[in-house]
Amino acid sequence: MIAQVRSELTRYLRTETFGGALLLIAAASALIWVNSPWGASYTTMVETKLAIPALHLDLTLADWTKDGLLAVFFFVAGLELKRELVIGELADRKRATLPIVAAVGGVIMPAIIAMVVGHGVEGMDRGWAIPVATDIAFALAVLAMTGSRIPAGARVFLLSLAVVDDLIAIILIAVLFTITLKMLWLLIAVVCFAGWALGQRFRIGTPFLYVPLGLLSWYALHEAGIHATLAGVACGLLTRVRPDPGEDEHCVPAARLEHFFQPISAALCVPLFALFASGVPLDSAVLSKLFTNRMSLAIILGLLVGKIVGIFGFSWLAVRLRIAERPGDLGYRDMFALSVLGAIGFTVSLLVAELALEDVGDGSAAELAKAAVLLTSLTSSLAGSALLLRRGRAHQARRDERALQSQE
Repeated sequence: MIAQVRSELTRYLRTETFGGALLLIAAASALIWVNSPWGASYTTMVETKLAIPALHLDLTLADWTKDGLLAVFFFVAGLELKRELVIGELADRKRATLPIVAAVGGVIMPAIIAMVVGHGVEGMDRGWAIPVATDIAFALAVLAMTGSRIPAGARVFLLSLAVVDDLIAIILIAVLFTITLKMLWLLIAVVCFAGWALGQRFRIGTPFLYVPLGLLSWYALHEAGIHATLAGVACGLLTRVRPDPGEDEHCVPAARLEHFFQPISAALCVPLFALFASGVPLDSAVLSKLFTNRMSLAIILGLLVGKIVGIFGFSWLAVRLRIAERPGDLGYRDMFALSVLGAIGFTVSLLVAELALEDVGDGSAAELAKAAVLLTSLTSSLAGSALLLRRGRAHQARRDERALQSQE
């Protein structure tokens, strides 16, 4: 079982690293495209409507990536969270305490800073949630590219932290962005989830049950007024992860579904969302407001200061108070470097920015918020990379010294 968990974790990290690289390419492509002479074609693409009149779905392509494709991303996140909670790192209380405390600190501090700095600004009654999320794919991609020489425990810590962080962000999305609730459609969604759970309980494996249930639950939540991506999370959390006696670990539903959907999520869904969400016109007006507008400052300071102080500060305090144990192979400087990576807020932060600010003004507030997220994520990735490279050299020097001493 332990070997299987480690194998799944390794595969997950590799796939997310590849997906993170594609995410960066997609985001850079969107920024270059929208700020090029052909920027009008990007706007036309984003605003093109793909409607299904029979289902009363009148959504743009950008809406389909935000509400539809991200449901796959959240489904994979739900599967990963369930696996971590049942048989992974978060199943062990001692090992789970530190990343959980770090994740909580990484949510509380950005929220407080954003609330204080942006107090009274239109849209910040919900916009304070923009800087609370850490992007798993982006952060793991940077870690893989620049942190190969630091201990493996760093990857486990960052992944566990990001999974818990995403769970909190998902709860915030459900609470903050459910304005009108249609109980009949919510009841239909609950029935779908119950059917999914019963199918898992009675070991039914046919996709002819789960595909209709998943699609109907998505549509039901959409019609109920709840963000439809939460259907993916719920289905993921209801999927069985523990093998039956004598059952091959690779045949467990969660493992099979994660093997199938994670590459789709990492290579298609998240990059496409980044392509449609990252097209922010970076003209002189936007750039001048980035460091003068209180909303953008709230997001920048919330991510850069709040995330780092929250993740590292809460971790340090938990270790000092003996609430949690620091991984033996990770020093405080390593954890600080990882805290800087935790300030990379991309996928969920962009989603929250669109949800919170889409009706504020003429849409310029959402564009400014997304520009702040992009700038901060780039800054955090560069600073985190520099710190990881430095820590990697320090760890390699220690390994070389120990090898030399053993030879003597």
